[in-house]
Amino acid sequence: MSQGPSQSRPRVVVVTGPSGAGRSTAIHALEDLGFEAIDNLPLSLIPRLFSGPPLDRPLALGVDPRNRDFTTNTVIEMIDKVSANADLDSAVLYLDARDDVLIRRFSETRRRHPLAPDDAPQDGIAREFELLAPVKARAEFLIDTSDLSPHDLRAEIERWFGSSDEPTLAVSVQSFSYKRGLPRGLDMVFDCRFLKNPHWIKELRPLDGRDVAVSTYIAEDENFAPFMEKVSDLTGFLLPAFKAEGKSHLSIGFGCTGGQHRSVAVTEILAEDLANKGWQVSIRHRELERRARGVGIDKQGA
Repeated sequence: MSQGPSQSRPRVVVVTGPSGAGRSTAIHALEDLGFEAIDNLPLSLIPRLFSGPPLDRPLALGVDPRNRDFTTNTVIEMIDKVSANADLDSAVLYLDARDDVLIRRFSETRRRHPLAPDDAPQDGIAREFELLAPVKARAEFLIDTSDLSPHDLRAEIERWFGSSDEPTLAVSVQSFSYKRGLPRGLDMVFDCRFLKNPHWIKELRPLDGRDVAVSTYIAEDENFAPFMEKVSDLTGFLLPAFKAEGKSHLSIGFGCTGGQHRSVAVTEILAEDLANKGWQVSIRHRELERRARGVGIDKQGA
């Protein structure tokens, strides 16, 4: 079997996330896995890394708001440039944690928050969440460290990025609202707006697709089972082919009107199905993440 093109390309992982979420631990873990680790290099210098001789090993780039060049736009532009480089197999790893966990971690270490050195840590955490929200949306890999110890996080990094004798394929399954447009970086997109909408059921409206009552209601739609069967068949055919070609990560998106019910339920169901088949799977719910950060999702037509 011939090697796919991405197998011969050096891997570049951009590591970012809010202060206290475990970014440094992740970078050190990647370094132990054989990555060359460069932390907090000025963003303006990053293009020079790829203008010289080809990389001879994978590279982990740590980026956080303490960087003197850091703005949301400059980070997104940097990610776009790295992603557009056909000679690189690039991805963004975002380390996340709940705000209450970050506050506790800053309290335990008695550290000042880098974005609010003279204020309470929660002020800096809120600013950082707002600053990083568009970057988080671009991430192929999201690890929530709220309930992870440093040892657990290292194990997760090794699971996702450890070397093996055969190519690996990490799969991200995401839900989203069409009202806010498609998430960037999706490889496959499915529209769930033809399914029964729980938004119009009063008792289901405040819930989301992770709730059993919502997923049960959606599954009662006569089109649901044939749809999931076809999606399962398609992914069962395509994922091994992408893996054989050397692709290292694949993003699958499910959209509905508000990104709260149908797309969330289908995302959860497919992710569980793929995980049971042995694939490395991460789940993203864009609109639910926005709501958790205090940015409301649309209230009509979820």
